[in-house]
Amino acid sequence: MARKSWIQREKKRQKLEQKYHLIRRSSKKEIKKVQSVSDNQEIHGKLQSPPRNSAPTRLRRRCLSTGKARANYRDFGLSGHTLREMVYACLLPGATRSSW
Repeated sequence: MARKSWIQREKKRQKLEQKYHLIRRSSKKEIKKVQSVSDNQEIHGKLQSPPRNSAPTRLRRRCLSTGKARANYRDFGLSGHTLREMVYACLLPGATRSSW
């Protein structure tokens, strides 16, 4: 189980990313349109003005049940350990247990 502070920090980053998403997207579109260097630098300054934690690259995918940050499957949103437990308990439709 992940520490609660890490999970709360990640939730805060998600809120910030949603808040500044439109600002980042519009400034990136402006950068593509502008041809002069001085205007380009000005727009880059705008792009750097939002908080650092609002960048989408700083987000980390976490398990929905445990909050674990590693070994996550995108399709299910679960960590490998939790996914295996749920498959063995027949809680995930369409997933089969491995046997060899």
